[in-house]
Amino acid sequence: MSDHNQYHAVLDDLNPQHRALRKMIPDVYRGFGEMSKAALTSGALDTKTKELIALAIGVVAECDGCIASHAQGAVRAGASKAEAAEAIGVSILMRGGPATIYGARAYDAFCEFIDAQTVN
Repeated sequence: MSDHNQYHAVLDDLNPQHRALRKMIPDVYRGFGEMSKAALTSGALDTKTKELIALAIGVVAECDGCIASHAQGAVRAGASKAEAAEAIGVSILMRGGPATIYGARAYDAFCEFIDAQTVN
């Protein structure tokens, strides 16, 4: 598990970059935000399940920003460490060896966010 806030820092580092680009292409960001909200809203699948799917896809895509964002989202939606681990296990099945690296990162990120929530 992280001894520091590595994945909080990933999100913090990306925020000013997103703000700068969003100023240049606000309609794209607005559209993406609407799509994100629609995709993650509870329906036949609840938000927690959808965040865990997104976390697993972040592992397969080898995207640290996606991992951080959806680990945080999964925690906020009430996912447990066991649920995160199992979702990451599916990503390892689908991606193989590289997913064992990004899967470990994703689990570390999830634990960082859930442990921070427990402290607060």
